[in-house]
Amino acid sequence: MTSLCISTNYLLIGIPNVKIMDLLVFVSGYTMGSLIGAAVGVLTWLVYGTINPYGFNLPTLIATSTGESIYGIVGGISMKLGLRVGSNSPRIGGEFLTSGLKLGILGFLLTFTYDLLTNVVTALVFGGSLILWIIQGIPFTVTHEVSNFLFFFISGGPLIRIVRGLTSIESEEVKSHQ
Repeated sequence: MTSLCISTNYLLIGIPNVKIMDLLVFVSGYTMGSLIGAAVGVLTWLVYGTINPYGFNLPTLIATSTGESIYGIVGGISMKLGLRVGSNSPRIGGEFLTSGLKLGILGFLLTFTYDLLTNVVTALVFGGSLILWIIQGIPFTVTHEVSNFLFFFISGGPLIRIVRGLTSIESEEVKSHQ
């Protein structure tokens, strides 16, 4: 999953703040547990944040790695708390829309948290007013949060089911939530 996250980041590098990585890290946590999900988030940023055409900054790398791990941790917690991801039916219906909406809102809130954390660290590292950094970041933040809402809403449930089918770490608890 880490290599898939890194690959999709480079694939979408020309579109600022639109990244499938956040969903993939969440799915890693949901399907393989919070620890693995967090590890995927941190490892992704250790590679992508170090070998990045936008440059390297250690405090920012620490913030992005920490923020990204939250997606994986919450993914694992969501599975443990019984967040349903819809049936295995490929039909788009009420269950798909309901679970998609829950995942979309969760993705939006996680992204809001991530963006707030990284904006605070950016203000501390580069100086200036936190409010100014947040205001200047609004176009990027809105793009990030809306795109993640859509990724989580449309692809979250199907991707979780696909990854479950590919992993051998599927426990009885996971099976009971299908």
